[in-house]
Amino acid sequence: MADGEGQDATSLFADEELCEMSGLKRGTDFVEVMCGCTSHRYGDAVGRLRVFASGDLEISCDCTPGCHEDKLTPAAFEKHSGRETARKWKSNVWVIVKGDKVPLSKTVLLKYYNQVSKAANGSHKGPNGRPCHRDEFVHCKRCNKERRFRLRTKDECRKYHDTVRNPNWKCSDSTFERVTCDDEEERASRKVLRGCSRSPSCRGCTTCVCFGCETCRFSDCSCQTCIDFTHNSKS
Repeated sequence: MADGEGQDATSLFADEELCEMSGLKRGTDFVEVMCGCTSHRYGDAVGRLRVFASGDLEISCDCTPGCHEDKLTPAAFEKHSGRETARKWKSNVWVIVKGDKVPLSKTVLLKYYNQVSKAANGSHKGPNGRPCHRDEFVHCKRCNKERRFRLRTKDECRKYHDTVRNPNWKCSDSTFERVTCDDEEERASRKVLRGCSRSPSCRGCTTCVCFGCETCRFSDCSCQTCIDFTHNSKS
């Protein structure tokens, strides 16, 4: 468990550290503030940043009324906003302090993220200091279209894991989003973007390809891969 994980939101930051930030809300284990990223072409994309003591940073995008992008990493939000000089999210993603846009790097909001990143060992780490998993695709048995699975959380990894084990999976079986066989398949140019924090169009590297971790392996799963991982992690 990371230092500070499970910490009550009231003790994450002092009141005076956050009182001038717009959109401030405190949850049971997180602090939420308004955030945004500016594209010279598209203008400001705004969202809600949640900061957890575990070091996790999650952004729910509100760029348009119909946008359903949720639980984005700051790097993914930066890219989603259309920012021209991407991969500098600490400087490009901002919060409102006393009415001014202030880069995350100049606020206290990265305190727990920086602590986890500093303590993290190994190359297979994402922007939040945890193992990173790129998006994967699964073919529908009925229409043969590929559907994207995001693997940012343990729940998302479990849904993908169970889907891969089902040779008869269909679009209608999807529990992560509403999709039917009538929906268009993603364009090839879009499919190459699979969420690698090192390079947006990465085809697979030690940063985004995981061969087994606590997030994508499950002790209650009966498949041999999970059984082996659970056995080896205890030995």
